[in-house]
Amino acid sequence: MTKILLLSDTHSYIDEHILNHVRQADEVWHAGDIGDLQVTDAIKALKPLRGVYGNIDNSEIRTEFPENNRFMCEGVDVWMTHIGGYPNAYNMRVREAIKANPPKLFICGHSHILKVMPDKKLNLLHMNPGAVGKHGFHKIRTMLRFTIDKGKIDNLEVIEFENRY
Repeated sequence: MTKILLLSDTHSYIDEHILNHVRQADEVWHAGDIGDLQVTDAIKALKPLRGVYGNIDNSEIRTEFPENNRFMCEGVDVWMTHIGGYPNAYNMRVREAIKANPPKLFICGHSHILKVMPDKKLNLLHMNPGAVGKHGFHKIRTMLRFTIDKGKIDNLEVIEFENRY
């Protein structure tokens, strides 16, 4: 079993509250808009990190992280990208590829809106952890925590932080 902490849209922000949740995970996944490598360096100092770059990320971050990250975790095919859209409204950049070869778990960020929903047509689960940084229109900062065990995604929890101001 692997305990995952999924976050996105840090926009250069990291604090002890986030890092406390990092310490409880086996792996941390960052779905883009990192903002500053100090964020990912702080996470990597504690736990293994998988990530993608987002639309605000500079060339240094884009050198360290890919646009798309597709990997297996405990028998689950995962595809993570920053701008991915939602079931029935996938971004045109990924639309055809996701239809041709859907993962079991599709993760994106960008919208700053926490959303977990199934795509019944493609038989996948879509996750967007919302935004945990303090930049953007969101009022509540959010992350997701869940487990993956022998091909099963389970124990999904929403982590909420105080108002972003």
